Amino acid sequence: MKLKSLKRSTRTGLLCYGTVLAAFIVIQIMLSAGSISSSLKGQLVPICAYVAMAVSLNLTVGVLGELSLGHAGFMSVGAFSGAVVAASLAEAIPFAPVRLAIAMVCGGLFAAVAGVIVGVPVLRLKGDYLAIVTLAFGEIIKNMVNVLYIGIDGGGLHFSLLEQRFTLAEGGKMIVNGPMGLSGNQKLSSFISGIVLVLITLFVVLNLIHSRAGRAIMAVRDNRIAAESVGVSATRYKLLAFVISAALAGMAGVLFAMNYTKVSATQFDFNASILILVFVVLGGLGNIWGSIIAAALLTVLPEVLRAVNDWRMLIYAILLIAMMLFNNSGFKRRLAEKRGLKQMEKIEKAGMAGKGGA
Repeated sequence: MKLKSLKRSTRTGLLCYGTVLAAFIVIQIMLSAGSISSSLKGQLVPICAYVAMAVSLNLTVGVLGELSLGHAGFMSVGAFSGAVVAASLAEAIPFAPVRLAIAMVCGGLFAAVAGVIVGVPVLRLKGDYLAIVTLAFGEIIKNMVNVLYIGIDGGGLHFSLLEQRFTLAEGGKMIVNGPMGLSGNQKLSSFISGIVLVLITLFVVLNLIHSRAGRAIMAVRDNRIAAESVGVSATRYKLLAFVISAALAGMAGVLFAMNYTKVSATQFDFNASILILVFVVLGGLGNIWGSIIAAALLTVLPEVLRAVNDWRMLIYAILLIAMMLFNNSGFKRRLAEKRGLKQMEKIEKAGMAGKGGA
């Protein structure tokens, strides 16, 4: 049974890593050949950010089994805190990749702290109540950023709330300017850094799922009372999954923010949370590979359909409905059953061959 589980986890990991690396190689070849348009080229980093967001949210919604509608709030915390760190280190660390990596780590840590603050009281709730509170958290973060002013000069960082109450010295720079958000942001993100973040996210999530903690998390999801009766701490493991998901979302937020010169809090509103949730649902709850495919396709699809501008959103909506119907169809279930039967036959043949050899 243990060997069978190991084979399944290895197969899932190879499928996810292989898909990401194959896509990276194909896109690099197309970039060198000049086969990708400039508009599509500008979508590469956002695609990586949304893939990382979808995988991290699937840890909460699919693996943990809790509905979160404020995931963009953690993305926002990471984006703005990471941007402040990157701007503060501009002179000390001129090498962009190192500065981006430090900003991602800091953004992930700030988002993890926010995850603890939200998770401790929220994870005691269930169902719709948890969804409503996480939705409120996302809106609170958006409104807090809208009244946040942060600047930097020779004297260090200056910040205030509601209105700008400080004056910057000559040569100073505003980093976060209230409702205007990040202004004059230096672009540090690249497609390569996006792929690295996606691989790190996959590594963390897949290893967690197939670890002892991951099995405990899924046990709590399936039957909390039964899990607690055998000594599994539901609160501890739920908080662990929620905080890791928040930290990965914060890192994705840094990648997203450092791809633009101007970023506002409205880009991380309720609609962004719903969009990420759509990626997870269409890819399949608990299906990490499905989240990768759904996030990539649905991010790039509006750009691909731009040629039919009058019908673009209609086609997009029809494709969403078609994917949802397929995910809930008997045809997909029959395919999954046939695949399961084939795997069982292979296991039985391998077992018979082992007995014969003995």
